[in-house]
Amino acid sequence: MSDARILYVCARPQRVAADAEFASFRRAMGLTELDELDLVRTPLDAGRIRDYAGIVVGGSPFNVTDPEATKTDVQRRVEADLELLASACADGGPVGLFTCYSIGVVTRMLGGTVSRAYPEDTGPAEVQMTDAGLADPLFAGLPDTFTALTAHKEGTETLPPGAVQLATNAPCPVQAYRVGERVYTTQFHPEPTPADFTERMVVYRNDGYFDAGDFDAVADRVLATTVDAPLTMLRNFASRVAI
Repeated sequence: MSDARILYVCARPQRVAADAEFASFRRAMGLTELDELDLVRTPLDAGRIRDYAGIVVGGSPFNVTDPEATKTDVQRRVEADLELLASACADGGPVGLFTCYSIGVVTRMLGGTVSRAYPEDTGPAEVQMTDAGLADPLFAGLPDTFTALTAHKEGTETLPPGAVQLATNAPCPVQAYRVGERVYTTQFHPEPTPADFTERMVVYRNDGYFDAGDFDAVADRVLATTVDAPLTMLRNFASRVAI
């Protein structure tokens, strides 16, 4: 069975960041092949979704809570296409993992709420598993508490109806949840190594995630971090959908 049964979905306008994120996901999942759908530049072909056993969606500088008047046509279309992807997963399609920005799209679509009350600084964050998370096969082998990398301006305020919370922390209480058996979300970034993350920081240095003058200090803190657990989660995901 081909590795390409997993599809990486890009929502990043910055091509250099998109290419790096694609490489991070492929390496983290231990794949030699990974297909890509760049939603920023290519509208979704809904018929393509069921060609895959799994999809992983990366981050974006877009925010669900951006004022509608400021959203570009591309951002609105990307959000609509991500909703179609999440709906297809929920309806028995591929297993979907929606990370960072796309957790907000899924939360809103399924009836939860997203707000700017739960941002997290750029860098390492301590994440705690819930009992449901510890019992979920996607998180098998992860410790009760682990370190992940975060950088976001919004977060899930209330879970969608029927969602099962899998991970939490104090600054952003909803770090991961599952809806049914085929829709997973994480607020944290599961795919980058610390080196990957600092390279991404260069791209977004002036986008308000951190003070540009603090770049070196933030990068040093990231590079001193170990982020094994999120990579284990992605290996689990790849193993599950390869069956």
